[in-house]
Amino acid sequence: MSDDTASILKDAKGKMSKTVDVTKDEFTSIRTGRANAAMFQGITVEYYGAPTPLNQLASLQFPEARTVIVTPYDKSATTGVETALRESDLGVNPTNNGDNLRVVLPALTEERRKEYVKLAKTKAEDGRVAVRGSRGNAKKAIEKLVKDKEIGEDEGTRAEKELENLTKSFIEQIDEAFGLKETELETI
Repeated sequence: MSDDTASILKDAKGKMSKTVDVTKDEFTSIRTGRANAAMFQGITVEYYGAPTPLNQLASLQFPEARTVIVTPYDKSATTGVETALRESDLGVNPTNNGDNLRVVLPALTEERRKEYVKLAKTKAEDGRVAVRGSRGNAKKAIEKLVKDKEIGEDEGTRAEKELENLTKSFIEQIDEAFGLKETELETI
């Protein structure tokens, strides 16, 4: 295999791997029965006029499965943190005891679980589409090498077969991660 095709395949593999990682990260932000730090990643707080990620303004502790203690580093940010939590899509109403905020996550209803499974399915499909996009770009690059006679048709065919195997492998990883998330969401 020529250096050109090896480089194209290596680049495609790197992009596909990154896509799988991003998809898995997105799955962690979908709420299950237990509280976790990833659920709070997307929450931003208005702090001195600038939107600031919650994890930069407060520490999170998980004393129980559905309870989170949010302790702002700066006490003057407590009201902003409380507002951001209340307005987030977590569906929570934090209680303020002066020093910290206590957040009790509501139990997931069957309907809410189905919504989360649907959301996970959408994120999985987005991941698959991105992997296929990387495949398409790599395939075009290989076809261009064949057309420009930089590599032979046999080598082009072998490289495309290897590209298909890579694509299949990464899509299977996304499907596996989705299956685990779906099981986790449907388990009460």
